[in-house]
Amino acid sequence: MNPITATQIIKSKAQALGFTHCGIAKAEFLEEEAPRLEEWLKRGYQGKMGYLENHFDKRLDPTLLVPEAKSVVSLIYNYFPEKDLSQHDQLKIAKYAYGEDYHFVIKEKLKVLIDHLKESIGDVNGRAFVDSAPVMERAWAKKSGLGWVGKNSLLLNKGTGSFFFLAELIIDLELDYDGPVKDFCGTCTACMDACPTDAIPEPYVVDGSKCISYFTIELKEEIPNSVKGKFENWIFGCDICQDVCPWNRFSTPHQEPRFSPSAELEKLNDADWKEISEEVFAKVFRKSALKRTGLRGLQRNIQFVNSGKSKK
Repeated sequence: MNPITATQIIKSKAQALGFTHCGIAKAEFLEEEAPRLEEWLKRGYQGKMGYLENHFDKRLDPTLLVPEAKSVVSLIYNYFPEKDLSQHDQLKIAKYAYGEDYHFVIKEKLKVLIDHLKESIGDVNGRAFVDSAPVMERAWAKKSGLGWVGKNSLLLNKGTGSFFFLAELIIDLELDYDGPVKDFCGTCTACMDACPTDAIPEPYVVDGSKCISYFTIELKEEIPNSVKGKFENWIFGCDICQDVCPWNRFSTPHQEPRFSPSAELEKLNDADWKEISEEVFAKVFRKSALKRTGLRGLQRNIQFVNSGKSKK
């Protein structure tokens, strides 16, 4: 099958599965990213996320993840909610965690996509990735024309903003490749100005070790007192740099029922969060990304945020 026809099959099926955008790049060494990644790690911006120091070569070369890889298919899946649960002055969780854990929801769709390729095209070998392996997903999405990397280091898409998940298929199939798009951030520094922990020290560079998402999800030890009173009620993740981004005024609600919050989550108020029990946590967050931090981690975050309120 010729590359153009194969590409049409992939993009058509991706759209049918609910992916809003699909872009394709040639699988090759990410030459531009190598010095940036090296410098970022040298500055210690990974904090205690030691796993980011591993597999340096694999992060930059997709053929080390999938032998004989020819193409990287990048996909966007919208998660912008119909109702923003963080609009009032209460304890908040990031929008991406309102519903079921995206790893499972999207991985299932990618499996269907790969099976469809094998049925339609023939012997296609490859792997599917959803934020679960050393893949530089934003670099690939940028390379395949899905958007540009913004000053908050997230991928921005002119039509949909940034409230979406990225996923990839790395496959041994020659395809019709897309090209990158222009950077439309201009002189805007809204994300940098709004970050309460100064986690964006310079445009396009995020100090992961200062990010609220890092403190509330990745950090397993005590949160340092130096950031007390700076979390603005975020207890799991943070959407500040996305909420202030002008491009997110184009975000539209997702159509994925599994990403919608449960009635129990919508009803949780500050008192409920503070008193959350194992039973309630297990029931409300049974399939949620909040399981990543666990009940103890969540309780630590809630206590830290509440203790910071009195310091203001």
